[in-house]
Amino acid sequence: MTDGAASPRLPLDRIAASLRRERTRTGISLSELAKRAGIAKSTLSQLESGTGNPSVETLWALSVALDVPFSALVDPPRPAVQLIRAGEGPSVPSERADYSATLLSSSPPGARRDVYFLRVEPGPARESDPHMPGTVEHLIVGTGRVLAGPDDEPVDLGPGDYLSYPGDVPHICQALEPGTTCVMIMQHP
Repeated sequence: MTDGAASPRLPLDRIAASLRRERTRTGISLSELAKRAGIAKSTLSQLESGTGNPSVETLWALSVALDVPFSALVDPPRPAVQLIRAGEGPSVPSERADYSATLLSSSPPGARRDVYFLRVEPGPARESDPHMPGTVEHLIVGTGRVLAGPDDEPVDLGPGDYLSYPGDVPHICQALEPGTTCVMIMQHP
């Protein structure tokens, strides 16, 4: 019976997380959002804590007040996981050198990115808490092997493999071989 009870909770947890994320993104206080949506502050507080039982009308009013589609509160989009294995992907060779460029990810307008070189050795996984909403991580393995990506769907990667995954969900990075190195690009909204 536990499975049946946990399952209806999931949408409420999603709605609660979406409301908190969107309210934080806009910089609106709990009181201000409740006022703009025409609902009680206590109702909004319950919804953000996952204990409320929202109606369609309440969620619609909140989506209008937050200036987001209704669907962003009920089933928010997540960046898709993208995997490009070594030797795959759109490659363009040079005419003058033994060189080819493989496009892994084009920069969307206004994107902010941080680039990191990682040295990772076998042992416990590096478990990362979610970063700010909309963050995407890009990982390219240089040497060794690594298990990386969202906690619920990590991928075993080898030299030259590329993985893109949401950084705003719990995620891991764990070396599977000594001397593992990676380049990580953290893209912020």
